[in-house]
Amino acid sequence: MTKSETEVAIIGGGAAGIAAGRRLRQAGIDCLLIEARPRLGGRAWTVSDASGCALDIGCGWLHSADRNPWVAVAEAQGRTIDRTPPPWSKPPLPVGFSLAEQHEFNTAFNRFLERVKVASAKGPDVMAASVLAPDDRWTNLIIAIGTYISGAELTHISARDFANYDDTGVNWRVLEGYGATIAATGDGLPVALDCAVRRIDHSGKRLKIETAKGDITADRAIVTLPSALIAENEALFAPSLPEKMRAARGLPLGLADKLFMSLADAEEFDADSRVFGATDRSATASYQLRPFGRPQIEAYFGGSHAAPLEAAGEGAFFDFAVSELTALFGSNFAHRIKPTHIHRWGADPFACGSYSYALPGMAECRAALAAPVDGRLFFAGEACSTSDFSTAQGAWFTGVAAAEHAINARAI
Repeated sequence: MTKSETEVAIIGGGAAGIAAGRRLRQAGIDCLLIEARPRLGGRAWTVSDASGCALDIGCGWLHSADRNPWVAVAEAQGRTIDRTPPPWSKPPLPVGFSLAEQHEFNTAFNRFLERVKVASAKGPDVMAASVLAPDDRWTNLIIAIGTYISGAELTHISARDFANYDDTGVNWRVLEGYGATIAATGDGLPVALDCAVRRIDHSGKRLKIETAKGDITADRAIVTLPSALIAENEALFAPSLPEKMRAARGLPLGLADKLFMSLADAEEFDADSRVFGATDRSATASYQLRPFGRPQIEAYFGGSHAAPLEAAGEGAFFDFAVSELTALFGSNFAHRIKPTHIHRWGADPFACGSYSYALPGMAECRAALAAPVDGRLFFAGEACSTSDFSTAQGAWFTGVAAAEHAINARAI
């Protein structure tokens, strides 16, 4: 341990923690970023493939890019912003999904979204699945897309929370990696890596933060741990904080896993095109062909479909992808693809999932999780955002807000 005391301890070195640390340093406040992993970035993580291309195996899209603060950060780092419209903004390839069927599906999906919006605005909060149209042929595909969006099935998701998500429709990427951008923003901050926090004792005049590398004392702390980690750790706070635990349990983390595959003879497909593995079942993946124009496929698996694949091991994702892609393009397609990278976020002990969703009736848990405690404990992370949850910009906004609270508390 290089530092045993600080004014503000920031627990968690993901996007929220980095944003908070950056704001505190701008204010001239002593802080320490404490991260359990050997790297910064959290659920934002860029790796390189054999050719040196950056692969975002965590968050990859600058959602609401026209108001996303990470855009300016990436540009200041000299990175390349790719403004190509996202694959979901244009029709999928008509392979097993004709243009006429796509039109029918789009109509059904838009009507579903409108019903969610209406349901969220009146009466008690209900599960998003309650507004699915009975006997609609497109219900399973709507459910599948719901898992890509939220990481869970619509039966588990609050309709109000689902409707609260605010997206401007502008979605860009960072050629050199979103995760790399976020991690590099932590350069220059005082950091303790490989330093898992075991307990936050707030019973005394100063906080005592018990870690794998010894105790750290602080005047205040900003907690940016994923909601799933807070929810499963009753002993994290001493004295306990039952309201925080309830809020965290109302915001579990869903699953959204990405499998990257190399693709031979990729020029057959247009850059940034896509296909669905199947349109008549919810247990299916979405496949982005030639992301950034590269000879690759990025496959997306969500919700309860991803969970058993995680349990079966990384090879299970590729086996499933082969079964769907050969059904679409013929048996020879299996010889054109090879797995390159995947990360099982549900099996990651420092994440326990991909991003948060609110259970039915629990939409208010986001504000409850974000609420300060005793002017000394502050909370941030995508799960604390009421409208930008599940995104790195939501983590940024809440991290900066928590830092501002800590700065203001200093003057009291």
